[in-house]
Amino acid sequence: MPIFTKAQFSNLVQNNAGTKSTRTILNETRNLDKGTQTTSLFLSHAHQDKPLIEQAVAFFRTLNINIYVDWLDETMPEKPIGQTAFNIKVKIMQNDKFVLLATDAAVTSKWCNWEVGIGDAHKWQKDKICLLPLAENSGHWTGNEYLQIYPRIEAVNNTATTFYNNIFKVKYPDGRETWLGDWLRK
Repeated sequence: MPIFTKAQFSNLVQNNAGTKSTRTILNETRNLDKGTQTTSLFLSHAHQDKPLIEQAVAFFRTLNINIYVDWLDETMPEKPIGQTAFNIKVKIMQNDKFVLLATDAAVTSKWCNWEVGIGDAHKWQKDKICLLPLAENSGHWTGNEYLQIYPRIEAVNNTATTFYNNIFKVKYPDGRETWLGDWLRK
């Protein structure tokens, strides 16, 4: 499947953040009034992908989406314990959408795989789960076979450097497509 490389995604986000750094956008997300957003999203990710996570937050904030990232949540325990798993499960259910930042690290993460299972149970039948796959260099990513059942976010034009209306689609395994903005708001 043709997808963003990490470099393409990084360039796109940096070009569209304007004068704001991804760090500034991340801090704004931490303090965001959740009541002003129409859609909320749980971002499943591997913690070692921190620069990409920050970029994904900036990406979704550019689309005016409230995004939940566990390590931005001050109520989370400092080290993972049973309460961490409970809190994450609740947050997955509370947020409207579930997106896996599908990198090689995330695909092999036991936490991400567990979160996808929770997201699947609560979001799949409602068409509220998808992947944002980011490849290392090739623009192709296969991932674990079971991830192939989920829709994925792709750019209509992978060489685009700026956001404009209808640049991103959610592509389904059966070939259907919908604009990302439409998917996020349904």
